[in-house]
Amino acid sequence: MATMRIMLNHRILSRFTDRLRARIEGPHEWLDASDWDAARIADAIATVDVYVGSQLTEDDARRARRLRLVHVVGAGYDGIPLEALGPEVIVANTHHHGRSIAEHVLMCVLMLSRRVLAADQELRAGRWRNVAVDSELPFGDTLRDRRVGVIGFGETGREIGRLCQAVGLGVRAVRRDPSAPLPDGLRPDWVGGPERLRDLLAESDIVVVTVPLSPATRGLIGPAELAAMGPRSLLVNVARGPVVQEEALYEALSDGTIAGAALDVWWAGPPHAPSRLPFHTLPSVVMTPHNSGHTEETFAARATDIAANINRLAQGDPLGNAVRTGRERAATPGGGGRTD
Repeated sequence: MATMRIMLNHRILSRFTDRLRARIEGPHEWLDASDWDAARIADAIATVDVYVGSQLTEDDARRARRLRLVHVVGAGYDGIPLEALGPEVIVANTHHHGRSIAEHVLMCVLMLSRRVLAADQELRAGRWRNVAVDSELPFGDTLRDRRVGVIGFGETGREIGRLCQAVGLGVRAVRRDPSAPLPDGLRPDWVGGPERLRDLLAESDIVVVTVPLSPATRGLIGPAELAAMGPRSLLVNVARGPVVQEEALYEALSDGTIAGAALDVWWAGPPHAPSRLPFHTLPSVVMTPHNSGHTEETFAARATDIAANINRLAQGDPLGNAVRTGRERAATPGGGGRTD
């Protein structure tokens, strides 16, 4: 087995270095570049056989003349410039975030349904406010018999459907291929193609967005779609910020077109503000910093996947989860959903 040079450039996965090394066979050389600056990475990338990370610049991709494998640390590979890589380079991804994101979605829906954010802030300010002391305060909602509509029904969408179903929510979904088989135990009311999006919006109390960002999904949810949801409905976005039109969502929340939203993904990333609009001033919004999949279970399983693929590469075996085989260039760069 030939010794390979492996560069790890991912701050979260660097916390699982011991797990990676314990599972990788062979005396490979490791470069933990998670805290390196851009110049240091650029200097070293030409000598690397395997790159593990979710972001790679076009210049570095062109410099990486020895590169055999790019392994992203998640489902999304939109941070990898596929067309700048040599045609022989394999690109693979990994998943395991479905259950973690599904639990996050359910948590946020309950927070919005029970006024958790507002009640917390009021009580911290010394104001004891509930329906027993304020007759104008609306009651909270239970989840049983409400309906959730899932846009995208891949790993994440199916786990959301499974968990929502378990607590009594009716589930329906739209996906690119509505005829694709579903796992045992998942019993949605219906699964339709993209042409049934308006039906899903109109029939759902809660809408969860899980589709990857692509030219077809950018701006998918705009003023007309939000208006179709109704004034008591909730929107949860755990996909990509630009799938939902930023200004349209802010206006819909501000004027009561929809009742609330939980946003884990945004239109900008650090060090910038997540949005150019003041979503933080709206009491009907739960805001999180793209961390819905950030559990130990998610990244431990991803480390195991990545180690197994590096072993397969060294042994000349086919890789799992290859989104680009290395024999030809991928036709469509990007895609793949979340990158965390």
